[in-house]
Amino acid sequence: MNTASIALLAGMIGGAFADPGAEAATFAEKVVHAFAGGTDGSAPWANLLDEKGILYGTTTNGGKGCHWASGCGTAFSIDKKTGMEAVLHAFGQRSLIPYAGLIDVNGKLYGTTFYGGTESCGGCGTVFSVSRKTGAEKVLHAFAGSTDGAAPTANLTDVNGTLYGTTVLGGRNCADEGGCGTVFSLDPKTRAETVLYSFCNQQNCVDGTEPEAGLIDVNGILYGTTCVGGADSDGTVFSLDPNTGAETMLHSFAGGSADGEYPVASLIDVDGTLYGTTREGGTDNDGTVFALDPGTGVETVLYSFAGGADGAYPTAGLINVAGTLYGTTASGGGTGCSPDPGCGTAFSLDPSTGTEKVIHSFCSEKNCADGAQPRAGLIDVKGALYGTTVFGGGNDCSPGPGCGTVFALTKD
Repeated sequence: MNTASIALLAGMIGGAFADPGAEAATFAEKVVHAFAGGTDGSAPWANLLDEKGILYGTTTNGGKGCHWASGCGTAFSIDKKTGMEAVLHAFGQRSLIPYAGLIDVNGKLYGTTFYGGTESCGGCGTVFSVSRKTGAEKVLHAFAGSTDGAAPTANLTDVNGTLYGTTVLGGRNCADEGGCGTVFSLDPKTRAETVLYSFCNQQNCVDGTEPEAGLIDVNGILYGTTCVGGADSDGTVFSLDPNTGAETMLHSFAGGSADGEYPVASLIDVDGTLYGTTREGGTDNDGTVFALDPGTGVETVLYSFAGGADGAYPTAGLINVAGTLYGTTASGGGTGCSPDPGCGTAFSLDPSTGTEKVIHSFCSEKNCADGAQPRAGLIDVKGALYGTTVFGGGNDCSPGPGCGTVFALTKD
């Protein structure tokens, strides 16, 4: 993992509307739940999951039964109507710190943890399942490091009953002793894990390295991003055939004013075009939204963030709602956030024109009661947009200003 990513990870360890289209619109934000730290959990990094009116997610800190004073993280559920939160599972020594969210497969929740598992590499992370009814957790796979993968940070993807995912480190054929990351598959019934591809098996890591984002399945082919690597070491977009393990580098980011740099979020597919974000790069080096034709590899920067009121440093993927893209930025937005520049935004973007609109600027309330620094993307639940913020919420948590929130955005 690159130095900036390691520092970032280690240091930070409702109504509906009919059509949120591309027209100008104002949105009201409501805090559905403000985390209190301690056994309640704190610092949610990941996207939420909606299942029959209940939201499911993870926090990277909080919980109980952990050797760390701040906790090892939780899996939680929230009734979005009442805001009532329940901790399904508090992570402990054997699996801890879930930066990834949860997915549902046949009524069972699956996810990954950044640490935990075997002691051979000091705890290289796990794949786990959690029962929605009882909260019982099972470690399905403990990563072993160099040959197997290590440090998963992204959501899993279910394709016909097989789970697919990425690890930031581990794998073979990398000059870095920690490894350059993998794509893996796992059968949740047998717990058999297979490394489909180990990154950096070409000179100078032209194929990409350190995939922090998850995968998407488009007609049987997996697509993803690597945070660094490629021709200019600024990250890549790749495809992978899960049947053969053949990887193709579709685009190598060039950085600078003309292109994005450091993609850390998953892609989405909209009518055969892939859309995503880069954390940096673009005109002002504050990140971009891009489109890519997977057939030709042609990439287009749709929007470059300016770092002010429009937002900066998008670390999450996008969603498509009625032809409009929605996402978040971890920084930028309005004033009144400590430290400036801003505590992040939620935004919309018209992919046909590249027009961006900030639909909410976080930390608009005293002491950031509305939330601050969303690292995760949004989900659409019957027209309302739900997400999480790492900080904010009004409750006191060390080291950040607040323990984080679950929020909803609805059209006024």
